[in-house]
Amino acid sequence: MAEKVKVWYDVEGDYLEVQFHDAPGYMRETAHDAVMERVDEEGHVLGFSILGVSRFRKGSPIEAELAVER
Repeated sequence: MAEKVKVWYDVEGDYLEVQFHDAPGYMRETAHDAVMERVDEEGHVLGFSILGVSRFRKGSPIEAELAVER
C-alpha cells in the first residue's frame, strides 16, 4: 500500500514543507542553514522544510541529513 506525502509551497514566504506523517511534532535544526526537520518526541522524522528555496540554483541539489535518534 502506498503512503501519501504532503507538500506545501508558500510563494510569498519562499518556503517549502514536506510531511511524511501527520503526527504531532516539532521543528529542529539540521547542519544545513536552510533546512529544518520535523520530528516527533522520539526523534522519528515526520518531514522537513526548506526556507528560501528559490535562492538555490536549478540543477544543483539541496543536500541535508535528516537524523533519526534511536
